[in-house]
Amino acid sequence: MKTYLLLAWRNLWRNKRRTLIAAASVFFAVLLALVMRSMQEGSYDYMIEASVSMYTGYIQIHRDEYWEKRSIDKSMEVSDKIVKEIEGIENVTLVTPRLESFSLISYGNTTKVASIIGIEPEQENRMTKLKNKLIKGKYLTPDSKGTILSEGLARLLKVDIGDSVVLYGQGYHGVTAADRIPIEGIVKFTLPELNKSMVYLSMNYAQWLYSAPERITTLSVMINHIDNLLEVYKNINGLFDDKYEVMTWSELMPELVQGIEIDNAGGIIMLGILYIIIGFGIFGTVMMMTAERTKEFGILISIGLKKGKLAFISFLESIFLTFIGVAAGVIVSIPLLYYFHRNPIELTGQMADMALSYGLDPILPFRFAPNIFVDQFLTVFVIALVSVSYPLFFIRKLKPVEAMRK
Repeated sequence: MKTYLLLAWRNLWRNKRRTLIAAASVFFAVLLALVMRSMQEGSYDYMIEASVSMYTGYIQIHRDEYWEKRSIDKSMEVSDKIVKEIEGIENVTLVTPRLESFSLISYGNTTKVASIIGIEPEQENRMTKLKNKLIKGKYLTPDSKGTILSEGLARLLKVDIGDSVVLYGQGYHGVTAADRIPIEGIVKFTLPELNKSMVYLSMNYAQWLYSAPERITTLSVMINHIDNLLEVYKNINGLFDDKYEVMTWSELMPELVQGIEIDNAGGIIMLGILYIIIGFGIFGTVMMMTAERTKEFGILISIGLKKGKLAFISFLESIFLTFIGVAAGVIVSIPLLYYFHRNPIELTGQMADMALSYGLDPILPFRFAPNIFVDQFLTVFVIALVSVSYPLFFIRKLKPVEAMRK
């Protein structure tokens, strides 16, 4: 076996130009496939991360039926002990409580329906970067008795910092929730739906307003990476009984999941087309190499080398050739993809405007994860092996006398 390996390796470098051309075709195929898939999966990761950090979190915990009814009567009391246990779970980075409801908000003769959210200001800012969205006024403190309005809602009500709005709604168990609240700050969201409806209160004040002391409607959980979601979900789910529901981001945002699946299907089709082109390119190169060596194969068979052994040596050459191309593609792509993972490409023009309209930064991120390299390595390697099987059939049908005349 050692003799065959050595012979195949030496044969490979007898014609360096031919070997390098064939290896280069595999190299560029691997590199292109890796860049394409890394860019696609990086975009999905970024869309998910941006969406969950904008509001929902990777995981949410509610009372049973809250997500369906969205009623403050389905609020819950969660002890500090449980919160600390969740924070202590590996890969959990943040736990953010909220008290959410819907109320009428009025100023003068104008009345709108708004989403009222009681927050722990510092924890909310760590998750959603709410403070960075402040365009006027000041951010809330835990003891604030004022409110922060979204810019679109403030514009509809024609209010500004220092004005007071009236909130009127239904609190816990039907108690009237009403108060006149000064505006302390205004935040601006890129998503129109959020920008026209959001009202933030400090948690203590919101619990007092809705007659729901120590109660919250939602615990949002952030983790360090989406790949750890299933493990964290299982650990959190084990802390709660059937009276609570633990939901992942995919259950909270089915529209985003559907959009990613549709786009991913298109990406897979494009990748399939790329693989077909790669396959034909490699196959064409192998055919060219085989045709150039027809006379050589005929001479070797005529002097006594069995076709089976010649085919095996040729197969080993193809294995070496494919491995060189695939390995080189992976090695070169590692620093390249790592660089773009750390320094995403900035979008401009209409692409940037489109990203901003969805509440995303105008960047094109790349994913840097082992599965990308392994998947593309194996896929292209298999395609290359299928393509290089051509010499085996060629040698089997080869007639030495005819081959030596060429």
